[in-house]
Amino acid sequence: MNITVECKTRPEGSKPRALRREGLIPAALYGHDGANSISLTIPAKEAQILLRNAAINNTLVDVKIPDISWQGKALIREVQAHPWKRTLNHLSFFTVSAKQQVEIVVPVVLLGKAAGSKEGGIVEQIMTELNILCAADSIPESIEIDVTNFEIGSLLHLGEVVVPEGVTILDDPERTVISVVLPAKPVTETEEMGVTEVIEQSAESVIASE
Repeated sequence: MNITVECKTRPEGSKPRALRREGLIPAALYGHDGANSISLTIPAKEAQILLRNAAINNTLVDVKIPDISWQGKALIREVQAHPWKRTLNHLSFFTVSAKQQVEIVVPVVLLGKAAGSKEGGIVEQIMTELNILCAADSIPESIEIDVTNFEIGSLLHLGEVVVPEGVTILDDPERTVISVVLPAKPVTETEEMGVTEVIEQSAESVIASE
């Protein structure tokens, strides 16, 4: 999905709180000119729509700044929000070229129903997201793993995960992503009584030996 957002340069000396009262969210664009950045504003409603459709460090966004005649592709690098009101305070964009290699985080999505679940097994998803390297114009929305053939006792390590062409996983290939295990057996009242009896008998044996 192509996502476009239009920003304006921020007036020099403007205060973030005053801008937010006017319905504008302060923002910044990095990477377009070396270490230099551009201070921007984006309408609050547009910022909210943007964040509903784009994920941080995952979705390529077309950023337009008409008043300086600039347009380019960027990733949302940071979102600052009020700690409990959850209202937006600031957005940061980082420009990238379409073929530029970027390090991003993508979610892991499981597909199908594991064969082991028919025997009472539980699929444990140990890793819910992965750090990957890929071209900016080929960012996958997620890494999908089909668990249909996973039996009880099955393990999937990161080095065994199949990813789209051009994608490299940056995490340790020995890490376990998924396992299928039997649920822990609950301790019954009878078993608890048995443990108590053993402890009591052991105590009596100690007293008798003295």
